[in-house]
Amino acid sequence: MVIKTAKRRGRKIGICGQGPSDFPDFATFLVELGIDSMSLIPDTAIKTRMAVHEKEKELGIAPM
Repeated sequence: MVIKTAKRRGRKIGICGQGPSDFPDFATFLVELGIDSMSLIPDTAIKTRMAVHEKEKELGIAPM
């Protein structure tokens, strides 16, 4: 709900926490909902970023 509210009000929204680092499926779920940013721990950053990029490509929102 908070992501939809932020988007409706023209605001950026992100998440800081362990969840996206521990669970790449959670990270891609947040991408599906429209999250703008998320923090990751260094040892999972590459793996999670790759999963996020694949989801963004699937949704047609991958950066060029």
